[in-house]
Amino acid sequence: MKTRSECLKEYGSDYYINRLVTEGKLFRVDKGIFSEKEHVPELALLSYKYPNAVITMETAFYLYGLTDEVPDVCTMATKREAAPIADSRVRQVFMPKELLGLGATVIDYKGYEIQIFDRERMLIELVRYKSKLPFNYYKEILGNYRRILPRLNAEKIRNYAESVPKSDMVIRTLRTEVY
Repeated sequence: MKTRSECLKEYGSDYYINRLVTEGKLFRVDKGIFSEKEHVPELALLSYKYPNAVITMETAFYLYGLTDEVPDVCTMATKREAAPIADSRVRQVFMPKELLGLGATVIDYKGYEIQIFDRERMLIELVRYKSKLPFNYYKEILGNYRRILPRLNAEKIRNYAESVPKSDMVIRTLRTEVY
């Protein structure tokens, strides 16, 4: 994927960009975003369009296979000071910038790189937002986490749990419900 500015640098002019689009060699996948592939997965497009946002919550749980419930919108975390994302495909979650980098990683999604929190961080998020999630949804994801627990990095989980607000509650919940 490329922005209009990147296309102008590479191809020289809007005329040439439009000619490539007409010829089917370049595709306009969103406002100001072009791709050499006709179909770009929506999550890849959103991750590219909002490079300072990290995929989290329902979207991340689904991508990691912890639930089979397909989210209606992509949940993305940004720093508190960030401008609101005016995109109906995105539900924006604001967090302190110290927490935004905690556990953020890049994974390959259908040939595209997307920024997402790792599985260990998502376990912490599951526990932190337990009261805001439907009970059955929480239990389904928690059960799936218990199954993959041996493959998770316990030290990362501990470090993340100690770094988030209300860490005592998070650690207590991890001990009683996960381990």
